[in-house]
Amino acid sequence: MKNTNVSKSEISARQMKMDWKALISFLPEGWKEKARELGALSRNRKFMTAETLLRVLLIHIGCGYSLRVTSALSKESGLADVSDVALLKRVRACGDWFLWMAQGVMEKWRPPCNMRTFADKGYDCRLVDGTTVEEPGATGTTWKIHFSLSLERLQCTEVHVTSPKTAEGFSNFSIKKGDVLFGDRGYSTARDIFYVSQNGGYVIVRMISILPLYSLPGERFEILPELRRLETGETAEFQVLLKNGSDYLECRVCAIKKSHEAAEKAKKKIMRQASKHSFSPRESTLEFAEYVLVLTTLGDDVTCGEILEMYRMRWQVELAFKRLKSLLGLGHLKKTDQEGAKAWLHGKLFFAILIEVFIRASESFSPWGYSVMGRTEESLA
Repeated sequence: MKNTNVSKSEISARQMKMDWKALISFLPEGWKEKARELGALSRNRKFMTAETLLRVLLIHIGCGYSLRVTSALSKESGLADVSDVALLKRVRACGDWFLWMAQGVMEKWRPPCNMRTFADKGYDCRLVDGTTVEEPGATGTTWKIHFSLSLERLQCTEVHVTSPKTAEGFSNFSIKKGDVLFGDRGYSTARDIFYVSQNGGYVIVRMISILPLYSLPGERFEILPELRRLETGETAEFQVLLKNGSDYLECRVCAIKKSHEAAEKAKKKIMRQASKHSFSPRESTLEFAEYVLVLTTLGDDVTCGEILEMYRMRWQVELAFKRLKSLLGLGHLKKTDQEGAKAWLHGKLFFAILIEVFIRASESFSPWGYSVMGRTEESLA
């Protein structure tokens, strides 16, 4: 009779091998070949295969370990004997590969909404956002990342690393004609919106209630009485003037009334924040929570519905990045290397999208938690 005793370490190793095969089944076809084509494996003796390279890089990017710790873990596990300096060079070289895989995973598992309406009109849609990075270690230095993502290509088009004293704002980014910048409430300032417009771009931004809006020069526009006419799920748009100093800019406010459940959830969040900071929110603030208000400087060639739908797409990309930040951490950014920072962000975005499709797959497929459709015989072996 055969001895069927199996050690815990053997079981763990077997499970890790199975989990890894499940993970790579989510990747787009040809991902290994693309590693060489895009320079990720070019002239490198430390990593013989794309699979080994990806496993090591995910220890650094996915788990948030430093380059030095990743190097030690890679050597101990038998994956690769590579120094932290060499590993940094690999991270820089893998930016395009990460981006290609992120785009491929999105197209394969969660097709983005149709953006042809914007592209056909010559618009380039960019999500801009900011996040903080707290480096582990004795110094505990905190940095702020200001990044821009192309919504159509999911490509990091611009990134700046600053001290936490630099506020978020559209003015942190370069603007070219035809750019459409998407931002959350932190970007909803008259100064930033004017900056984009003066440089030939447009904005789609979540509006805050205190923006100085006017119906005519000198005549303040009161939006709440207009919003009260809306039914749940109903949309409306308002032509307004945004004031900055003595100047006015023509804008549109696109609005939709939330469901009762969504509105109550938003109000509870406001109340929690108010309780935390010991103040009472105004009644108007709670009433504004019943609506989604998006301000845009785009003209009538893009409808109110299209603007709201595109803003929803912006939110989905941001959710992926927020999930990545909360679950994986954003440490060990090479702060003085702009190309390295872009590659690092591409890797983080790729991992965030993988997490998103894992969650979707686990919720949609039973009993094993992922689909076998489209998986290669190699990944199933």
